[in-house]
Amino acid sequence: MELLIVMMAGLGLMMFFAVRKQKKEMAAHHELQDSLSEGDRVRTTSGLEGIVVDASDDTKIELEIADGVVTTWLRPAVREKVEDDLDEDVDDLDEDADSESDEGSEADERGSAGVAPPMEHKGK
Repeated sequence: MELLIVMMAGLGLMMFFAVRKQKKEMAAHHELQDSLSEGDRVRTTSGLEGIVVDASDDTKIELEIADGVVTTWLRPAVREKVEDDLDEDVDDLDEDADSESDEGSEADERGSAGVAPPMEHKGK
């Protein structure tokens, strides 16, 4: 009988903490939805990144996913705001390109790395 009471208490505690965590996550998600404004860079639940063009509607939001391409999404589809790390990424790419050019013409002799030459098709 005591074992049953201890098991029920443990189950109750687990359920309490699970519900509490879920409420915190939902509150954070609602706060994110309410804080969206024009110019924010966001990522959707499907992984698409875009810039908020219009956030005036309570249920929908418009994202620019490419130059001149604006799409309409439901607000809950926005998963997170994305920080602009583009400058750091460009600097990293420049450093990689410089280090590759210092290695010599080894890649030039092989051709494009990882790309096979085109296959020749014989006519029948």
